Amino acid sequence: MKMNAVIAGVGTTRIARHLDRSLSSLAHEAIGQALDDAGVEASKIQAVWAGNAAAPIITGQVCIAGQAILRGLGIERMPVVNVENACATASTAFQQAASMVTLGAYDVVLAFGVEKLYSPDKKKVFSVFAGCADVEHPEALDEFILNDGADAEGAGQSRSVFMDIYARLARDYMQKSGATARDFAAISAKNSIHGSLNPNAQFREVLSVEDVLAAAPIIAPLTLTMCSPLADGAAAAVIMSPKAARELGVSKPVNILSSVLASGYDYSDGTEKLTAWTSRQAYEAAGVTPREVNCVELHDASSPAEMIYYEALGLCGEGEGVRLLADGHTRIGGRVPVNTSGGLVRKGHPIGATGLSQIHELVLQLRGNAGPRQTADARIALAENGGGFLGEDSAAIVVTLLGI
Repeated sequence: MKMNAVIAGVGTTRIARHLDRSLSSLAHEAIGQALDDAGVEASKIQAVWAGNAAAPIITGQVCIAGQAILRGLGIERMPVVNVENACATASTAFQQAASMVTLGAYDVVLAFGVEKLYSPDKKKVFSVFAGCADVEHPEALDEFILNDGADAEGAGQSRSVFMDIYARLARDYMQKSGATARDFAAISAKNSIHGSLNPNAQFREVLSVEDVLAAAPIIAPLTLTMCSPLADGAAAAVIMSPKAARELGVSKPVNILSSVLASGYDYSDGTEKLTAWTSRQAYEAAGVTPREVNCVELHDASSPAEMIYYEALGLCGEGEGVRLLADGHTRIGGRVPVNTSGGLVRKGHPIGATGLSQIHELVLQLRGNAGPRQTADARIALAENGGGFLGEDSAAIVVTLLGI
């Protein structure tokens, strides 16, 4: 959808292991930052989209998470819409909030996402991810994971079942493109450099390709440092109509050029895959081409996914992902830096907050406020955030283009 809305302010917590903090504590920090950044009081907010995915299982909070979390912030009486869309939860909250401003329903709104995934009970945590697939038809997921002969012992028990999904996608891509585990390790190493420059990243240690390859094996071809970790955190954005931003004196608004939300389905032979289809809709709505994009935050729940998405997002041609990486184009200082935040693998993946965490990073980039990880002359940025699994692909995806 083509948007007529701007981002007036953003905020984020550090993405980390926050065992001693509540959902409300994390959300309040991010929301407070976003309000301060926008220069508005909480009383100016007219509606809220509140993203969370795992609280019903991890904390027991169901149905009214947004209303419960917002208590004490002075955001009262206005509509609060609770959003849950797997790992695309926060980007869905953002997309819906921006859509309602574009349609003229509101002038000043808030979107936030918050998550707590760390728990002493790992099986409870892994059940969150297991529930992000079709539980009425578990045989479909089993068939996808196993039909290339992989050993899936431990899936959903000692690791998230999504690592088995991403491993299968990686093996398919290796067979098609000639990519190797070393290529995927190079992505992890690149993003470790980016993450080392991000004070909000969960992991800031710089890794070499050899470090990544020597990490604990998870399921071939993935090692531990190719996989996104559990994470707690929150992120938020204040979204306004351009008119409201002018009237309220917002100093550095970032334009939302387009934001497209799409859902997975059962593919037939020759059907265009979801990420490619959704990104094409977003480019067309924004009136830009992939070559005009200056920086990207994408959903690298595993490092191979980043390379697969290079091609799906049109950053390079089919089969050219390995070369795009090897030529340094996706590093800071390259043609189109990808995951300057460190990505999900290094920054962390608090699933209900991830999409807005991506938006936070891209707003900093477009404003020129990203410090040592700044992309030179960034004017157009893209965020891609997928969630869940249905058939052969994500169950939900949001692709957003921002510009100045």
